[in-house]
Amino acid sequence: MKALIIDLTHGGVKIAIELSKLGYFNEIFSFDIYKTLKNNEKDLLKSKNINLIDSITSFKNEIKEKNINSSELTIVSPVHCPLTAQKIRNILKLENNKVIKTQNNLKLENNNSKSDYYQNFEEKTNNNLNHHEAVKLILAKWKLETTNNNIPIIEVTGVKGKTSTIIMLKEILIDSNPLILSSLGSYLYKNNKSIELKENISITPASILKTVELAEKIVNPEDNDLNAKLNFNYNSCIFESSLGVTGIGNIGILTNIVENYPIAKNTSNAKEAKEQIFNCDFIVAESETLANYYKKKAIKEKNRINKFTLSQNPKIKNNSNLVVNKIKYGSDKTELYLNFRNIKTIYGKKINGSLSIKTFAPGNHHVLNILGVVTAALTLEIDDEIIQEKLNNFKGIKGRSSQKIERGFKIIEEINPGINIKAIESSINMIKNLDEYCIIIGGRYGITCEEINEKDLAILLNNYINEKNINLILTDELGFGIKNRMKINVSHIENPIKAQKIAIENNKNVLFIYRSNYSQLNKR
Repeated sequence: MKALIIDLTHGGVKIAIELSKLGYFNEIFSFDIYKTLKNNEKDLLKSKNINLIDSITSFKNEIKEKNINSSELTIVSPVHCPLTAQKIRNILKLENNKVIKTQNNLKLENNNSKSDYYQNFEEKTNNNLNHHEAVKLILAKWKLETTNNNIPIIEVTGVKGKTSTIIMLKEILIDSNPLILSSLGSYLYKNNKSIELKENISITPASILKTVELAEKIVNPEDNDLNAKLNFNYNSCIFESSLGVTGIGNIGILTNIVENYPIAKNTSNAKEAKEQIFNCDFIVAESETLANYYKKKAIKEKNRINKFTLSQNPKIKNNSNLVVNKIKYGSDKTELYLNFRNIKTIYGKKINGSLSIKTFAPGNHHVLNILGVVTAALTLEIDDEIIQEKLNNFKGIKGRSSQKIERGFKIIEEINPGINIKAIESSINMIKNLDEYCIIIGGRYGITCEEINEKDLAILLNNYINEKNINLILTDELGFGIKNRMKINVSHIENPIKAQKIAIENNKNVLFIYRSNYSQLNKR
């Protein structure tokens, strides 16, 4: 078997190297589609006998010379890549293979025979893998060992709320020394203290490989093989992943799909990418998201799904496992009164009950994150008292969703590199009827691949000003772009910190909505 790895920018180098160690592929090729590969990375690939091809066209001649047929070549490409595996096969004039599903009829063993790492990998298919599936393949042995050691794995994806979900779960599982990957970094927790593994790390699937490897190096610093020798210095794992999950999770959490945005140059979308959540053992998801996007799949997999909802619609509530009976919103603490029924746990039980939560959740979107977290914790059979205690201590995430006091005035921060119109609307709804607040909106361009729709946001803000007479300041380059599209004249202050100071000088609390990374904001 041979493999072609596409996209070396978004984790492809790590995936290629780890696949080369499995022993299943006797030859691996790689293609730097975005031309970002550094010389040291080229040397690293070469040292692992991984061939770097110049183009798909040149590779076509190579496979013809080597007489490589379709069934011999596995193509590995990320879900967001416009150059799909099928397009590559068309260029190479290789037929698409029939779907082949491997069954659980072999055991993972501690040798390097070619079959070892394909056990328990039920997914695939016509020799096309995306990066998520490749990571699942690479970590097949690791997953089996974590299961044998009763180490639960949680994967989190969704359009919004991923990082908040990760951090709240970390708080709940802190006593089990969790291994964490999130957009805030890669960390291992020991005795309630964090050990930073890597600060600037993406949430591409390959970063899960890196996180597991870095945790292993603490106890086994000389070994670079993820599967060679496993030393678990953690008792739970929580991984954030963009555009879907790998499927290694005992629980997969789908926070929401508030926008079904296009990916891969409009050849796919968020819904299709995040459907990989069903590859996890158990699924936790919002009822409305499942009904709107995965209705047939949700019915088919209902015995593996726990659903939560904020809706008070009787039909939706009756079809959900965790529901809200009552909410008392507050900027500091929100009180939630929840009922749960027939929650399916990873240990084969079904549990029922009720609990009350007091935590930082000033808006509906915060509450939805809480509901997903509580549902996942119950799926793990975490005691109600622990869930209540840990969430009661949760005060938001500095640089994301949190609250601070400046000169006696509240500043609610909603800072996110992927903030969109839906998130902005939800945040404004928290305080739209409160006269003592000033709303400051702005941010930077080029933070994520998808830019915000300034025209639609300007329309939204015009409507709020007309209907609610909100106090609004726009800031930074994104704010300037919005100002130029608004019909109503609105103040623009370039520096976001100065904008906050002016609001406070005018005796206003602040809702600060900013599209950026917190570290970038601090440097301004």
